[in-house]
Amino acid sequence: MREYLDFYIGGAWVAPAEAKSLDVINPATEEVAGRISLGSAADVDAAVAAAKAAFPAWSQSLKEERLALLGRIAAEYQKRYADIAAAITEEMGAPAALSQRAQAALGLGHLQTAMAVLKDFEFEAKRGSTVIAREPIGVCGFITPWNWPINQIATKVYPALATGCTMVLKPSEVAPFSARIFAEVLDAAGVPAGVFNLVNGDGPTVGAAIAAHPDVDMVSFTGSTRAGIAVAKAAADTVKRVHQELGGKSPFIVLDDADVAGAVAAAMKSMLMNSGQSCNAPTRLLVPKARMEEAKAVAKAVAEGTKVGDPGGDAHLGPVVSDVQWAKIQGLIERGVAEGATLVAGGPGRPEGLDKGYYVRPTVFGDVDNGMDIAREEIFGPVMTIIGYEDEEQAVEIANDTPYGLAAYVHSSDTDHARKVAVRLRAGQVNLNSAELDFMAPFGGYKQSGNGREWGDHAFDEFLETKAILGHA
Repeated sequence: MREYLDFYIGGAWVAPAEAKSLDVINPATEEVAGRISLGSAADVDAAVAAAKAAFPAWSQSLKEERLALLGRIAAEYQKRYADIAAAITEEMGAPAALSQRAQAALGLGHLQTAMAVLKDFEFEAKRGSTVIAREPIGVCGFITPWNWPINQIATKVYPALATGCTMVLKPSEVAPFSARIFAEVLDAAGVPAGVFNLVNGDGPTVGAAIAAHPDVDMVSFTGSTRAGIAVAKAAADTVKRVHQELGGKSPFIVLDDADVAGAVAAAMKSMLMNSGQSCNAPTRLLVPKARMEEAKAVAKAVAEGTKVGDPGGDAHLGPVVSDVQWAKIQGLIERGVAEGATLVAGGPGRPEGLDKGYYVRPTVFGDVDNGMDIAREEIFGPVMTIIGYEDEEQAVEIANDTPYGLAAYVHSSDTDHARKVAVRLRAGQVNLNSAELDFMAPFGGYKQSGNGREWGDHAFDEFLETKAILGHA
């Protein structure tokens, strides 16, 4: 059993100010997998003080020094790659293959991207006799979730390091193991004392203390829209910069000229990945009403052909992360039935033969109205809602009829047709015809899906202030 009871503050592993621990549950077994300490406001004060003390030197470090550090982190990350992947499977139930090929891999991909961006990044530009300088914003507070634990840490920590910021990280207390190993990686790489700090804890205590702290210059939060609002309110009194990547209810539009079977299968595959626990998952599948029966048949076949089970084995889907999430998903599935949607596949309860673990049946609802709760709320589980539309105008209207705007997907046999629809969608990222992942593509949302962008060079902007120096020439 893992025991991660210390915090990483000022370049050392230190005991928390108060002795209070939390059991971490393996969602596949419902058994205790380890313990962490729950931090307090006093621990946040210590971590922020360390980050503030380290800022003057790190903010003035040369680009070459930062590149060298990122290079050492890459080497140490490679050494611990298998450990990180195993920790992710244990803490949040991602199948081993997904942890290896995607979850842990994203931590390395974002690192390599940050290094590539930094090599060519210009922190100063001359405009006549004026210099426009881009300077590190200061001490950053990071609050990250459990669903892609290393990915969301990486999208914040690497750009912050590259731009000369110092930081305090609060990873999810539900899935904290991989974050601990990540901190060990940075320590082994020789990150200067105080530049990176880690304090475990819950949102109402440690998260709130970070967001409200007067010496934190910006806070970056990834999680639910509800929690994001709380973070923004806590940050408001100190007028710090707030970056948020929040919820989603992303539409997947199958245009009338698309290969319906191929598009529906692609939508199901994308939605089911990570047990539906992705903020950009395409959970609203929009199809021409005349093709509804075909779409339901394909979605049913994919759902029923998806193996759910032990994430350490050959299952496609592991459990969802916790009993709280499982209960929420079950409630929404039951609500979908009550609302009158057609239950095409799955339904309430665990999959057959799985009596222990937070497993959810891959579920498909057909004939869904966009006003139903299952089409409005972020379920965050392996649940697809299929909505029919009369014409393309209505498809765009339904796609945009959501408080969210994180991602959208369009499938068409004509790429130009897909492009014309894409520009009408109110979402921060639109994927055409299942395009491959692009580490340089900015990621973030419209509306209640947040503000600001991560990934690639756009991520750097979140951690920089702009200074005009007149008469410089």
